[in-house]
Amino acid sequence: MFQRIRYRLLLSYLVVFASLLGIFAIAVRFAFTRSLTEQITDKLTAIGKGAAANVEFEKGRLTIESDFHPKDLIAYHQALQWFDSQGNLISQQGQTVLTLPLLPNKMVQVQIGKIPIQAVTVPIIKSDNGKLVGYVRVSQSLEEFDETLQKLDWGLAGGIIITLLLSSIGGILLTRQAMQPIEESFERLKQFTADASHELRSPLMAIKINAELPLEYPEEIGPKDIEKFQAIASATNQMTRLTEDLLFLARTDKVPIQKRDTLNLTSILENLIQLYKPQAEAKQINFKFQLIANLQLIGDSVQLTRLFTNLVENALYYTPSGGVVQIKTSHVGSQLYVNVQDTGVGIAPEDIDKVFERFWRADQSRSYWSGGSGLGLAIAQAITQNHGGLISITSQLGVGSCFTVRLPIS
Repeated sequence: MFQRIRYRLLLSYLVVFASLLGIFAIAVRFAFTRSLTEQITDKLTAIGKGAAANVEFEKGRLTIESDFHPKDLIAYHQALQWFDSQGNLISQQGQTVLTLPLLPNKMVQVQIGKIPIQAVTVPIIKSDNGKLVGYVRVSQSLEEFDETLQKLDWGLAGGIIITLLLSSIGGILLTRQAMQPIEESFERLKQFTADASHELRSPLMAIKINAELPLEYPEEIGPKDIEKFQAIASATNQMTRLTEDLLFLARTDKVPIQKRDTLNLTSILENLIQLYKPQAEAKQINFKFQLIANLQLIGDSVQLTRLFTNLVENALYYTPSGGVVQIKTSHVGSQLYVNVQDTGVGIAPEDIDKVFERFWRADQSRSYWSGGSGLGLAIAQAITQNHGGLISITSQLGVGSCFTVRLPIS
């Protein structure tokens, strides 16, 4: 039980930590991408201004005097384009040329394709009168930019993975230390429950004997006294069953099954059907069964009998007259399945996860009845788990419930 809680705590811790690391990585990548983009834009703007300063306007025409060597432009995956004031291409240098049309009102343009390209457009202003005479567009390949971002992504991902691995080791140690006081307290509580239940058995037995003795001679006591002794005997039986159940759970949680024999599960279920058939008939419940012959498994016959006794009693109690209780077995691979299904009151969806809790009761699904301890389903779950199995429930309020017990053959 506590091992599952530790795993859940560790998983929750890692999920929260991974989320924080993911948010941090996204923020770092966003800031780095923005900074790198601004650097490229500033660099291209500076190149464009330098190219625009070398352009002369004579007799209505642009004369281009570029200080940039084509080899340098090719080496840096850059290109220069000159346009007149109407946006017509006059000249260009370099190979990484933007093919998009010139947009004078848009300073930065990005072309997405096999080779992504970013371009910056700089206006050419005549120095004497400030008249716009043309444009220079500087473009650069973004391959190196993408490679840098890819390296950043790999670095962030690797850092997150390594951090999570180291954090998981620390989380295991922390959850173990955090759960240790709880586990010790729970063990002390179980020991106290076992000791108290054991010590209560003798006084309860004495009360039971002394309460039942006058009932054997009713003629010597009055009618009112008979009712009082019957109430005492009934309450004593309930207390006895409660202490026995608590003692059983305390011992079951602490000590694994020592006695394991090869059992015929079909025979155990057939005996239970014969035992509870009169009770079902008295309540006018259709008690049906569909059993596979000679289902063999290894386990404790006493505990398995108690497991299915609790499920059958639960089904018969909560099924009204005219209802149906069915026991069905199946065999899939190395697993045996036993379904105990009823057409009783059912359990609300929000209460499904609580049915196996000790002393849990709902008004419509698990109210207390005479003779019950409120521990039947908790005991059924403990026995199933001790046999390496699993018990589950499906239920619908007002329709009925179905308990499914899965047990390994060996």
